[in-house]
Amino acid sequence: MTQPFENIIAEKVYDLSTAKKQVQAWQFEENKVVFTNGVFDLIHIGHLSYLAKSAALGNKLIIGLNSDSSVRQIKGPARPVNDQSSRAALLACLCFVDMVIIFGDNTPLNLIIDLKPDILVKGADYSVENIVGAAEVIANGGEVKTIHFVDGYSSTAIMEKVKNQGS
Repeated sequence: MTQPFENIIAEKVYDLSTAKKQVQAWQFEENKVVFTNGVFDLIHIGHLSYLAKSAALGNKLIIGLNSDSSVRQIKGPARPVNDQSSRAALLACLCFVDMVIIFGDNTPLNLIIDLKPDILVKGADYSVENIVGAAEVIANGGEVKTIHFVDGYSSTAIMEKVKNQGS
C-alpha cells in the first residue's frame, strides 16, 4: 500500500536541526549525500531531468529550496507562483528526492556549510569557481559537479507563454 501524501511530505521536508542530524546519520552509513538548490516554482521536465541526474551522483539527494521571501528578492515581487509549502510538497513527492529543506537566505551558502554534503551540484550554466559553497564542499573533501539542462525549458519561459496566450 502506498503512503498517504501527507506522510511523504512529513518524512522528507526537514528543518535545519533535524536535517543536520539526518545528514550525519546518512554519512555515518557511508551514503554519498548530494546537495542542490533552487526555486523550483513551476516544475517541468527540465527540473525532473536535472534532479534525477543529480540524485544519480550519490545515494541521498537534498534539495535546498528558496523560501518565498528569498524568491521575491531574487526574481521580483510577482514570484513565486507557488508558495514554498506547495513547492516543497511537490519536490518531496519525487521518488529520487530524499530531503527538502527551505532556506531564507538569497544563497544556500550557510545551509551548505551546516549540512556538509559530499557532492554539490548546479546547472552547467555555472562554472565550478562561481558556484556558491563550492570552496566549502571541496575543503571538506567533497566534489562539485555541473549538469546540463534540458534545452527549451524554464519556469520563466512557461510563465511568458501562458501570459502571451492570455492576451
